[in-house]
Amino acid sequence: MNPMREIRIQKVTLNIGVGEGGDKLAKAERVLEQLTGRKPARCLARKTIRDFGIKRGDPIGCKVTIRGKPAEELLRRLFEAVERRIRKDSFDGEGNFSFGIKEHIDIPGVEYDPEIGIFGMDVCVTLERPGYRIQYRRRQARKVPPSHRVKREEAIDFICQKFGVQVV
Repeated sequence: MNPMREIRIQKVTLNIGVGEGGDKLAKAERVLEQLTGRKPARCLARKTIRDFGIKRGDPIGCKVTIRGKPAEELLRRLFEAVERRIRKDSFDGEGNFSFGIKEHIDIPGVEYDPEIGIFGMDVCVTLERPGYRIQYRRRQARKVPPSHRVKREEAIDFICQKFGVQVV
């Protein structure tokens, strides 16, 4: 097979939306830090929502992005939390996919801590092929041609073969 056609994981993003700042957000950050070993970035509210008591610019969530080998190893553990099953409509047209984990204690190797509590999280996975760098480089940035983009069916095949995940 042509090495430029091989699919790989560009990044895995874990996101916990808490809806408020303070102690609850700090606990969510601690969960992500225990899971990944990296310090999470805070997500700020884009607009004010009076009914929820949220003002524009308030911290309401946190996220961590992992790349390379650690992303692959983390993804294996996260698939165990959802019993190696993903819905087919979780995949978009560009080959990316997302799924949710209801309780972080479902992930293998994570213990329940009464001080922290239980959090759910979103997992977003971005797939790419070698050569995707052309859209991010400074000089002569270009779009990735449609023939080189990862399609939905290719992404499903990749995940099924590499991680043994069942797509339903």
